Amino acid sequence: TGQGDPPDSMKGFWRYLLKKDLGARWLEGLRFAVFGLGDSGYQKYNLPAKKIDRRLLQLGAEIIIEIGLGDDQHPSGYEGALDPWLLSLWESLNKANPSLLPRITDIINPNLNYLGDSKIEVIYYSCNDAPPDSVVSDSKKLIERARLMSPALKFHSDGEPQYMLKMVTNQRLTKEDYEKDVRHFELEDPSSAISYQVGDALEILPSQNPSAVNAFIERCNLDPDSYITIMSHFATAEHEKERLQYFASPEGRDDLYQYNQKESRTVLEVLEDFPSVHMPFEWLVQLTPPLKKRAFSISSSPLVHPNQIHLTVSIVSWLTPFKRTRQGLCSTWLAGLSPNEENLIPCWVHKGSLPPPKPSIPLLLIGPGTGCAPFRAFVEERAAQSARESTAPILFFFGCRNEDNDFLYKDFWLKHAQDKGVLSLKEGGGFFVAFSRDQPQKVYVQHKIKEQSARVWNMLCSGAAIYVAGSSTKMPADVTAALEEVVRQKGGEAASGWLRKLERAGKFNIETWS
Repeated sequence: TGQGDPPDSMKGFWRYLLKKDLGARWLEGLRFAVFGLGDSGYQKYNLPAKKIDRRLLQLGAEIIIEIGLGDDQHPSGYEGALDPWLLSLWESLNKANPSLLPRITDIINPNLNYLGDSKIEVIYYSCNDAPPDSVVSDSKKLIERARLMSPALKFHSDGEPQYMLKMVTNQRLTKEDYEKDVRHFELEDPSSAISYQVGDALEILPSQNPSAVNAFIERCNLDPDSYITIMSHFATAEHEKERLQYFASPEGRDDLYQYNQKESRTVLEVLEDFPSVHMPFEWLVQLTPPLKKRAFSISSSPLVHPNQIHLTVSIVSWLTPFKRTRQGLCSTWLAGLSPNEENLIPCWVHKGSLPPPKPSIPLLLIGPGTGCAPFRAFVEERAAQSARESTAPILFFFGCRNEDNDFLYKDFWLKHAQDKGVLSLKEGGGFFVAFSRDQPQKVYVQHKIKEQSARVWNMLCSGAAIYVAGSSTKMPADVTAALEEVVRQKGGEAASGWLRKLERAGKFNIETWS
């Protein structure tokens, strides 16, 4: 989120640790170590890890080794910090209790005999002999059962999908020949309303490309229609074995990162690069990571669309360092779905980091690019509320590259900026756009904020809540600096402290993504 909030899986645990009746000796005798997974592109880098490290010390626990901070911006990813931190952890634990873990030499140079048995049992049937299973016909339960096979999800699973939604609209928002493809999707449950709020996110579990699944089956010597035989050994070619052992060593970590993470290689591609590897299928099932759900900010209001959820999605595509074109799995899959086909999309509604505002609170919204998604929902909801009650105005700053190419939802914003719309100047609001590439000098949302400093200050003085959404790179810091400058110039106050007070009051919220 960019605000240092704890991950969902940690929230209950963190709330418990903050209970006031826990004394300074409550965790006496407990030893612990913390490693944080973060991205220094975010303003509050690794804050949850730092907070839990401090809190455990406050409660009397004893630290094993200093906190480790993984950074996704590191040339080797978070593993650049994780590898030396883990080695230090194993050495500390080994000194404290040599019988607790294998010796360090065994960890650095593992013997395959230590692998033990696979935790997965695979039973093979021919296509005619498979016993009937009612779960197979229930897509929700089938997804839940498949995901529970993963050790990573066994103790933290959201269960079966809350909704199986149908795609009813797939509309390109950017110009057809423009390099960036941003889509407007409308997903629907035709039979019942969907329970969500503005500011929420929708998590989607995508499907794999069928051709990739077929290629994986073929590579693993699996015949989907008959009995399967699996070779029970690993690499047989000596040069492949040596390369894999090098990748697994501390010396090969950087090369492994370049080969694997930087190139975004799939499991199938790695197997194809090492054709002599014939891993037992049980181990493939156990080690292949489950598909991840992807979260998207919801861009519709339940007041207007009770049985639909709208999304604003950039279709992800990029070049790797070796100039290979890669595509985002979920966004590409969604873009390929035709409206009103029988495909059902597994979905979970997830509470977002942008709390839904009360109708009486003025809003200052900053959302360049697809950061406008949650604010389309805010404006849509405020417009619906204004038809039946008095509402406060909205001042919205949007940014894109060109007016002709990627002015997302242009007609929507302009409609609400006219006459008595919730974005209209007449009603005390406003809509201002920064087109960064339409003139020699680049113009961004922070420049528009400074240009409209009087309006911004008036909104803040009237009790406005600030919401920022979009890229986690420079934008949040630049926007915060622009707001601080407005506060200093117009109010003569200590700007950073003023904004921190707003944040503590729940009136300065940032949702960013990398």
